[in-house]
Amino acid sequence: MAVRSGTQKRRETIASLLKTGSWSIARLAAELGTSESTIRRDLREMSETGAIIRTIGGAAAAGYVEPPLGQRMEQNAEAKDAIAATAQRFLDDPGVRSVFLDAGSTTVRLAERIRSRRDLTVYTRGLEIALTLAHPAGPEVVMIGGRVSTMSHGTTGALSDYALDRLRVDVAFLGADAVDPAAGLGEPTLEEARTKELVAERAGAVIVMADSSKTGREVAAWAPMPDGWVWIDETGSRTFG
Repeated sequence: MAVRSGTQKRRETIASLLKTGSWSIARLAAELGTSESTIRRDLREMSETGAIIRTIGGAAAAGYVEPPLGQRMEQNAEAKDAIAATAQRFLDDPGVRSVFLDAGSTTVRLAERIRSRRDLTVYTRGLEIALTLAHPAGPEVVMIGGRVSTMSHGTTGALSDYALDRLRVDVAFLGADAVDPAAGLGEPTLEEARTKELVAERAGAVIVMADSSKTGREVAAWAPMPDGWVWIDETGSRTFG
């Protein structure tokens, strides 16, 4: 059955929007000025042809993945440097001996600032972070194993979960693809979101490092951000709760 021109145009617009990341059904309906039931029908039929992939409560472009780490390293560079400078202050406490550094372009900036901290033990799931810190004058580095993401170069999966469940660190520094004070930390996959939760459960303090561009994003999965967590963006830090 032929698709009417109006429907085809709307679906082309949907496909274009989804190339920017995951969108919820409600947000697509509001953007296009149509009903959520119409959007659901569009997404169902578009997914059947392989044009898009469905996510929890929405959709993303077929094959959509987070931007490669190398590309993200160049984005919002000044903001990330400011965030890393603020985050470094949380390591001034002499009682801080063990740290978790999440995979990500902003946490790499912090790793560059602590390359001479021989008094620290740093656990990480980020390949770039491990390589940045692995030199004779640097901290002790422990790489968390698991399946390596081709985009973020971070590890996830059963091996990662097994190791994280047995750790205890003084401070965990987490990155995020999206941040929402109510929803929490947004990630492209459920595995990534679960990793954030596991790390947080094993940390004395949790610091989220994410610039303001991470707000208002639609992603596939969320990890809660409980009271007591600190969120650092380029304007400074704030504590939730």
